[in-house]
Amino acid sequence: MNEGDIFIHEYDDVDLKDGMVVVGFPSVGLVSSIASNYIVRTMKLARRAAIISKHFPPFTIIHDGVPSPPVRIYAGQRDCGQGERCEKLAVITCEFMPQPDLIKELSDDILGWCKKKGIATILTLEGINVGGGGETKVFGVGTTERTREMLKTYGIKELREGMVTGISGLLLSEGERYQMDVICLLGSARTDVPDARGAANLLEVVGDMLPEIKLDPEPLIKEAEQIETEMQKAMESVQQPKKQTEYSQLYG
Repeated sequence: MNEGDIFIHEYDDVDLKDGMVVVGFPSVGLVSSIASNYIVRTMKLARRAAIISKHFPPFTIIHDGVPSPPVRIYAGQRDCGQGERCEKLAVITCEFMPQPDLIKELSDDILGWCKKKGIATILTLEGINVGGGGETKVFGVGTTERTREMLKTYGIKELREGMVTGISGLLLSEGERYQMDVICLLGSARTDVPDARGAANLLEVVGDMLPEIKLDPEPLIKEAEQIETEMQKAMESVQQPKKQTEYSQLYG
């Protein structure tokens, strides 16, 4: 392993065979990061691994007094009786978007790790700017017949034309190329500020697949707003240079 490579460090061995991985990197309104952090908190998942690179921003996340790298992997057993097949669950989350030249290697490492662990389904979360401040919508994209059937099962409107950028975009294209089961859920969100309500709308759909999250709209909004505030402070402390962002978008 050469210095500068992106690599996954496991704190201990975790059995995720036939499980599901939820991926939440920042996107429009930070909805994917807020949602993935909410899942970690409410399901009390334990930190099991981290993704490391010298090219990531130099900050550390402190949770319950324990310092962690900026990209963390949490995992645990599911306690459920319905929804997607009840095996194990892992969540990959962070508070920054990696540099564009790192995204291909990072997505390849995530897919490789999921394949090594025997993961059955990758669920990546993404924000989308639908414009106009109209009705909140959640769209879905699947890489295989199985995942497209899952979209129908949960009544998720399929994104027929559009563009998905960043980590989610690469997980979709590479997942399709290797016929791995990848679903991307795209939730509408505001582009100007962290959007807790947009994250809550996205979580309502995730809650159909993972009903043990026990989503209750009002507490969910309050919890998401608390996470939103904490993430806003974390991102402001990093002081990343501002640049034009390319968003996932609908066509037609």
